[in-house]
Amino acid sequence: MSGEMQKLIGASEEDEEDDMEDVKEEDDDDDEDEEKQMSMSAIVGVDGVIRSNCGRNFSRVQSKLQMEEQAGTPGSGGRRCRPLEEKERTKLRERNRRAITARILAGLRRHGNYNLRVRADINDVIAALAREAGWVVLPDGTTFPSRSQCAGPAVGCSSVETSSPSKMVPQATQPTPVEGISSCPQNLPDYNASQMKNIFLPNASLYDLPKAGLLASNIAEVGGLNLISAHVLSGMGDAADSLPIANTAVKLPEVERDFTGSAFIPVYVMLPLGVINVKCELVDPDSLLKQLRSLKAINVDGVSVDCWWGIVEALNPLEYNWNGYRRLFQMVSEMNFKLQVFMSFHECGGNVGDDVCIPLPHWVTEIGRSNPNIFFTDREGRHNKECLSWGVDRERILGGRTALEVYFDYMRSFRVEFSDYFEAGLFSVVVVGLGPCGELRYPSHPVKHGWRYPGIGEFQCYDQYMLKNLRNTAEAKRQSFWARGPDNTGSYNSRPEETGFFCDGGDYDGYFGRFFLKWYSQVLIDHGDRVFALAKLVFEGTFIAAKLPGIYWWYRSASHAAELTAGFYNPSNRDGYASIAAMLKKHGVALYFSCPRLPDQQGDFSNAAADFSNAAADSKGLAWQLVNAVWDVDILIAGENSFPCHDRSTYNRILEESKPLNNPFGNHFWSYTYQRLNSLLMERHNLSEFERFIKRMHGEAVVDFQQ
Repeated sequence: MSGEMQKLIGASEEDEEDDMEDVKEEDDDDDEDEEKQMSMSAIVGVDGVIRSNCGRNFSRVQSKLQMEEQAGTPGSGGRRCRPLEEKERTKLRERNRRAITARILAGLRRHGNYNLRVRADINDVIAALAREAGWVVLPDGTTFPSRSQCAGPAVGCSSVETSSPSKMVPQATQPTPVEGISSCPQNLPDYNASQMKNIFLPNASLYDLPKAGLLASNIAEVGGLNLISAHVLSGMGDAADSLPIANTAVKLPEVERDFTGSAFIPVYVMLPLGVINVKCELVDPDSLLKQLRSLKAINVDGVSVDCWWGIVEALNPLEYNWNGYRRLFQMVSEMNFKLQVFMSFHECGGNVGDDVCIPLPHWVTEIGRSNPNIFFTDREGRHNKECLSWGVDRERILGGRTALEVYFDYMRSFRVEFSDYFEAGLFSVVVVGLGPCGELRYPSHPVKHGWRYPGIGEFQCYDQYMLKNLRNTAEAKRQSFWARGPDNTGSYNSRPEETGFFCDGGDYDGYFGRFFLKWYSQVLIDHGDRVFALAKLVFEGTFIAAKLPGIYWWYRSASHAAELTAGFYNPSNRDGYASIAAMLKKHGVALYFSCPRLPDQQGDFSNAAADFSNAAADSKGLAWQLVNAVWDVDILIAGENSFPCHDRSTYNRILEESKPLNNPFGNHFWSYTYQRLNSLLMERHNLSEFERFIKRMHGEAVVDFQQ
């Protein structure tokens, strides 16, 4: 039996070798044919007439080609036989090349999230890496820098701009002759300068001339805008969207999706952070009333406002002052708006977009002076006073109350104070704050401690109460020496590959790393579980919601380091959001999600953060994972923008995300909250564009629909 198997294996190897030899012979024949064709194209003019200065050499070249063709025939002996040793070396080289390619593909799929086909080869790998670097790769392999890498049109550098690195410009397969173009090489620069005008293509060889002529002959200049003629676009299908346009100052009208008759999504506008001052007084009510009337005129559905713990219970425990909010709610009710309220148990100030300072209640900070362990603490012992540590959720150190009891008393006071508005149905949802910025996460990226994008952040578990919890968990696992934080995680601004914990194959995926990260993320989930259990008792009959952040940087790395330090145990080999979605489902809680788009995906926020290209960032991939994890358990989700937006292009992208096309289950966002009300939004043009966005969110038709 073994002898027969060896024969079969040997036969299969010989067949493979013969196939490789046949393929190589066919490739050689193709190369010879191509060389002959290119030689002919160099001699014959594109208008079919042989030029006088090139015709004298035509007969000699033709004779030479005939001689080479005869020498290459099977019976002439022109093709030498390959020795057996050379065939064996070729086979070994091919096997080694395939093995290396397979390892490269596996690494890119696992650690880089590259979308490579199953039978990809090394050309696909190189093309994917080139597009990742921002280059343009055409189907025939032509590669050149995109516009973002070129300061201006120059020799050897194209100013072609593509809409996405994943899209490629299709090549014309039938070159069209161009009258008056000489086949001689010295005329090519003059042709580019006189015919192409503002269209800059990669440096073309002589044999690319007919192809370049096709593009040039189908470009019309209308009112200073370079347009591709209709008969070229008609044969390109969906790929026409990625066709480069050189004149980027004026772009073709954006093709919009028609949302007429689609699902109705209410739109809310978040009020300014300082609409209520630290004395709990309504700031500038006359100006606010005027702005609310403008919003009502364009059919905004409601407004959102933060109810700050540091304002209402500022001086003494259990002493609440709701006066400013009472006046605000009355104004909102008279305008027939719906209202979203945020129970904000964190401080305001120090984060991106914070233009006011609202600290935690004075009596809480006084307790923190004598016992700073009530705040989150990093490895260096720095305390973050943005919110209370979850280690004190059940510790009676806040004037005899636990942190959970403090949250419960505050929410109950709000429910009793505004019971009349609850009965009238003013409040559409109550969003319960769970951590920094009101979001369910650790304060792992504090700007006040020197963090800057795209740093990985640091674990926040070194106060005595969190360490006590960790010690109890480790002892329960009979691994008491694990009652510590990892010591090779770098600093706030480190990169994953600079640490022993977050690098590829690092300790995050070892026994201790998995234990620590599971505990760290479970504390986060348990905190949300306990707070929502109390919130359901207080706001019975009212919709409640949670807010999650978009930690999108280092998403395409193996460890997802920035998410790990924030409490989301979501490396490339684990779904860290499914357990959070299950907790929300348990309490019937909706989700507010805010995730910005990156410049290479959206193009509008290029100044929002630096160095996007080197942070393995993928906001679109993160949003896709989180939204689908929530929809899988039938939880409602509401959207929210992270950066100011006033242009139609950004609004169209928000619409696409809010109402996904061809979703088999008809899922869409439950509501959308615009951040935030300001004088810029009230400008005539911006308000008009916002009104158009609201109509499309409501499923209404618009007059100036671009199709």
